[in-house]
Amino acid sequence: MPSIFNSSSNPAQSEDQASAVSGQPGLERQVVQASSISARQPAPVDALMPDALLLNEASAMPISLSIARRGQVQPPLGLIITIAVSLMVAGLWFNAFWLGFSGATVALLVSLRVLWVATADVLIELLSPQQRTLSIGIVGLIAAVIGFVYLTGGADRLSEFLSQLNWDAVGAAGEVIGAVGQILIALLAVYVAWRQYVISKNLTIQQNLITQQQTIDTYFQGVSDLVLDEEGLLEDWPQERAIAEGRTAAILSSVDANGKAKVLRFLSRSRLLTPLERDRRLGRPILDGLGSYAEDRESGVRVIDLGVMLANADLEGTDLRWVDLSDINLIRANLSRCELVRVNLSRTILCGSNLSEADLRGVRLFYGSVETATPRSLTDLPNYKTGEFTGAVVEGADFTGVQQLSAEQRYYCCAWGGSATRSTIPGGCEGIPNRLNR
Repeated sequence: MPSIFNSSSNPAQSEDQASAVSGQPGLERQVVQASSISARQPAPVDALMPDALLLNEASAMPISLSIARRGQVQPPLGLIITIAVSLMVAGLWFNAFWLGFSGATVALLVSLRVLWVATADVLIELLSPQQRTLSIGIVGLIAAVIGFVYLTGGADRLSEFLSQLNWDAVGAAGEVIGAVGQILIALLAVYVAWRQYVISKNLTIQQNLITQQQTIDTYFQGVSDLVLDEEGLLEDWPQERAIAEGRTAAILSSVDANGKAKVLRFLSRSRLLTPLERDRRLGRPILDGLGSYAEDRESGVRVIDLGVMLANADLEGTDLRWVDLSDINLIRANLSRCELVRVNLSRTILCGSNLSEADLRGVRLFYGSVETATPRSLTDLPNYKTGEFTGAVVEGADFTGVQQLSAEQRYYCCAWGGSATRSTIPGGCEGIPNRLNR
């Protein structure tokens, strides 16, 4: 009786003694302790049923097996390969066939296992499941074709066919095919180099466009900060106007045609190219009472005077709608295919300019009446009521294929363009006098 009570009162001590007597290792002792602890916990009512007991035992078995497997130590494969190779060498040295064969077999199998594990990891990392399946499918297709050829007797027919071939002719054909292949490889290399050049060129153009746009944005901000005060009103002192003109000349000489058009549209819509009425004492622009600044064509002062900045400029195909280009020098400028809708070209020098296929709808070439309007003069002041000396200088300009040319524009260009310009006017200049007489 006392032994029974002692064993039940201290089960852990008795279990340790039993395990020590039986010589169980520490891991199995932990498994037994875990099972004994779970056995001491009160079981639910369902666990008392026979089916529940079977389920509990089945669920407890994988846990104990997994714990036991963790305790197992994997044998060092490198050591096994070394021992197997040593046995193989010993068998070869002592002329022991089975010893050498056994060592070679073990070394081969273990080495294949190591290489397979490493190769499998690399393939899993490099190839997606789809790619692995495709590779296996290709290998299977090749193997199946070879198997069908051998099973259907195709190998014999193929060998018979190959034995009847003229291998000298095959060799010559192979040389020809090799030469053609080299030519194709050279052409492919040229194509790849050309594509790389095109891609590099496109990237360079895009980078230049981004840099140009950043330069233009910086110019916009700089000019705005220069001519506006803290309240947003126009305040342009003579030195500020000179600095603004210098910045404009620099930006117009460093951007392409579209960049020039952006700068001109900004300056025109900001009324920085329009002659503004000024206070006679302070020189500040005067408001017109309509939320803008008053315009004074006769004696007004522009914030930025373009002057000769656009002489010989290339503005082909750009959008210059509603831009004020009056009283500037556009000699030999390229304005072909430009959108010149509502552009002010009064007193502008267009000698030798190319306006072919440009849209001239609503373009102002002069003020006043077409009968009294005359081109600008260096010595005479313009009269904006009658139009005298307010017109553009169009002598030598090319108007070939211009669009939306009105009757007044056609009359003025024919009258003051000279013989070279008259020959380019759409519809001719019949019945219109040549007032230049040259």
